[in-house]
Amino acid sequence: MPVKTLSPAALIILTLALGLGTFIQVLDSSIANVSISHIAGDLAVSPNQGTWVITSFAISNGIVLAITGWLAARFGRVRLFIWSTSLFSITSWLCGLAWDLNVLILFRTLQGASAGALIPLSQALLLTNYPEEKKGVALGFWSMIVIVAPILGPIVGGYITDNYGWPWIFYINIPIGFLSAWMTGLLIQDPPHEGKSKVPLDLTGLLLLTIGISSLQVFLDKGQELDWLNSLTIRVLIVTCVIAFTIFIPWNYYAKHPVMNFSYFRHRNFTIGTILGAIGFLMFFGSAVLLPLWLETEMGYTAFWAGFAVMPIGIIPLFLSSTIGKSVSRFDPRIMTTFSFISFGLTFFWFSELTPSVSLFKLMLPRFFQGIGLSFFFIPLVTISLSPIPNHELAGASGIFNFIRLIAGGGFGTALYVTLWDRREIFHHSRLTEATTIYDPLTWEFYENLKQSLSLSQPESNLILEDLLSAQSYLLAVNDVFWLTGWVFLACIPLIWLCKKNTTNKTQQVAMD
Repeated sequence: MPVKTLSPAALIILTLALGLGTFIQVLDSSIANVSISHIAGDLAVSPNQGTWVITSFAISNGIVLAITGWLAARFGRVRLFIWSTSLFSITSWLCGLAWDLNVLILFRTLQGASAGALIPLSQALLLTNYPEEKKGVALGFWSMIVIVAPILGPIVGGYITDNYGWPWIFYINIPIGFLSAWMTGLLIQDPPHEGKSKVPLDLTGLLLLTIGISSLQVFLDKGQELDWLNSLTIRVLIVTCVIAFTIFIPWNYYAKHPVMNFSYFRHRNFTIGTILGAIGFLMFFGSAVLLPLWLETEMGYTAFWAGFAVMPIGIIPLFLSSTIGKSVSRFDPRIMTTFSFISFGLTFFWFSELTPSVSLFKLMLPRFFQGIGLSFFFIPLVTISLSPIPNHELAGASGIFNFIRLIAGGGFGTALYVTLWDRREIFHHSRLTEATTIYDPLTWEFYENLKQSLSLSQPESNLILEDLLSAQSYLLAVNDVFWLTGWVFLACIPLIWLCKKNTTNKTQQVAMD
């Protein structure tokens, strides 16, 4: 419970303060993605080496996210939020000053660690300080932040990098982070009983979790580059990951003070909701990476315009989130989640009909309507997941929910979608190559037209044909992946109805990302 009741004006300022802290964390998780080539060039390393800037952040972020419940109990939620936001600003400044890749990776690791607790803490504080009848509004505002920030990341990152240089993608966090910490400290404090826990941290469990997460994240990030199981490095990482988690799960289950509280999974809604959230985030973030990747590599889009093409998905949630937050206690969230999954399924089927001549408008239109599904995805699903969790355990439960979401979306999603895309491209390229022989009338006509119109030789015509086949193969592959995504969303709908119907109003006290 809050120490004091805040006035409406103070609530607005607190919402802004906590929202800013969350916004820069979510924004920073994606803003560096489009700047990797610039960072690699300035630091004289390859783009593949530059991706460690992303990997290091994800690993440390996931580890701290998993122990957010323990940190909050030990130090207090308000105090921990202020420290985390301040450290995030300081490490952002250090990232901008980095003079070589190893130093940047070190500072990005520290930045990811300082940001790990921000997401569950900021929402837990937001909802704790809101009156019961206004919690839906807070939840709606929250969903708007976490929807818009990752969409703006590539656009903002591309613009800043092109016009001011990559260090400024980190420098912009400094004033925002300190402002968030300062305003939060002025408005709220930890209750006297909070932050007094003397429960020790299970260092063995934390070590096993760190090894498991690190090996899993590196395996997912580098698997495609190293050709998966054909690489000894990847095989070693897989074995290490399996061993670490095989030991960690029983160790954590029987530990007196576990790193992650598995008892939350005794609640059917939390278990099913977390599974659905993991699958949904996997497909959402995987497709969000794949579409701009295809646009940049095959359609000639710049990073800014690729980000602009995917941006419309955030328009509808911008206006609907608050309304849905108010309505989630009056309607069955299972119906709302079902509507979300149906909307996602249908719009991904729409996306599976892309053509080589697709215009920017025709790319943006289905993304715009995907915003309907996104609007009904976050709030109802998290309401289902965390509704049975007591108030004092929200930070820990939210930490586990977000930890699994982070691994599924940021790790598995990106790796799975890029791998599926490449594998389907190989399949389609093989089929198209088999069909384009000199004995095929259409192929022969193509060669003759090139010879007559451009006076090209046979080898030059072959190169043009190969480029066309490659572009068409990648297009068919991306259509396949989106078509499959649509069916997976629809196939998940029966799982939603295995959850219990919510019968209390406390579902609006949940925390989510």
